[in-house]
Amino acid sequence: MTALLIENVSKSYGPLETVCDVSLHLAAGERLALLGHNGAGKTTLMRMVLGLTPLTSGKIEVLGVAPGSRAARRAIGFLPESVAFHGALTGREQLHHFARLKSVKASVADDFLERVGLTHAMNRKIRTYSKGMRQRIGLAQALLGQPKLAVLDEPTSGLDPISRHEFYDIVDDLAKAGTAVLLSSHALTDLETRTDRIAIMSKGRLLANDSLMSLRKSAGLPIKVQVTATEATADQVAQRLGGQRINGCTITLNVQQEGKVALLGEIASLGNLVKDIDVTPASLEDLYRHYSTADQEGT
Repeated sequence: MTALLIENVSKSYGPLETVCDVSLHLAAGERLALLGHNGAGKTTLMRMVLGLTPLTSGKIEVLGVAPGSRAARRAIGFLPESVAFHGALTGREQLHHFARLKSVKASVADDFLERVGLTHAMNRKIRTYSKGMRQRIGLAQALLGQPKLAVLDEPTSGLDPISRHEFYDIVDDLAKAGTAVLLSSHALTDLETRTDRIAIMSKGRLLANDSLMSLRKSAGLPIKVQVTATEATADQVAQRLGGQRINGCTITLNVQQEGKVALLGEIASLGNLVKDIDVTPASLEDLYRHYSTADQEGT
């Protein structure tokens, strides 16, 4: 089932076009990361999905209904980039308030407080919370009511590495239960293994939209191979393989995808001359830079 359909969507403010002919779809249980620099159009696109900003042209459907409709609002869980709560309320009081708005039992809200790691602070005033703790309250309210579509704008802002890992565990559980997840983030390393597809925007336009593996293949960026030899064999290994020698005993080589297997076979043939090997494909940060630079060069 298609949870989110975006077809040829554009948004203009007078002569300024902030989103230009963007088409995306998101299936139930799919996790899509929306990337782009500040001002790329990500937040505007999310606001149109939420029904907060009208479209200039194109079509958006949330579970087959118009964005902003009652049915769409009930289907969506939203976490904005900057969350703001009533400082005089405790975390538990605030989440119970959201639970009443979503017709969810208070006990379910308490379960979510535990899930986001706030049970120990649930009776403290929110004004005493750190930014990361407020972000956890925001995540908990977004997940109340088992949303069919979760829209998360910079959801890991203010979270430490362990909390970010726990957050993506929750996202994984949501997706397994059938919730479609649309999220934007500048923490690219976290997204590499925790999303199904990557969409890259720049200047309001969609530059790429595919799986990480397919984006790597399309970009044609080289794979980095590091071979570690011993002090006694480093010269011989470097002579046989070529590449750049660094740190005395390490030889670095770059190879395209189609040449990887042949190179690994050549390295294996060196036998005991080699102590270790490390193969690193293009990272998501490399891909983001590649597509963004290609766009800038094309304008």
